[in-house]
Order: sequence, then C-alpha cells, then structure tokens
Amino acid sequence: MVGHPLAELYEEVAFVAYHFHWSLEDIMALEHAERRRWVSGISRINQRMNEATAHE
Repeated sequence: MVGHPLAELYEEVAFVAYHFHWSLEDIMALEHAERRRWVSGISRINQRMNEATAHE
C-alpha cells in the first residue's frame, strides 16, 4: 500500500492547525479525504475574505 506523500501531509496538517488551531492528534485522526475537504474549505474562506478586503 502506498502512503500519502509526507511533505503534503505536513502541509495539510500545518494549514488546518494554523487556521483552526486544532491539535495534531485531531487532524491526524481525520481520513485523508476529510482532511483535504477541510483544507479546501479553509482555502475558500480565505479567498472570500481576500476578495472582500480587496473591494474595501
């Protein structure tokens, strides 16, 4: 079985931890697909916030 690339895993964990302040244990307990959904969701939130700030 091939695992998830370690560098990408660290990036996902750091991203979610930074934005949501979740613990390493909580983030690592997520399935990969679920963790990727959180990363995508956070990215969409950041995009909307950046767009709103640019229009001020």
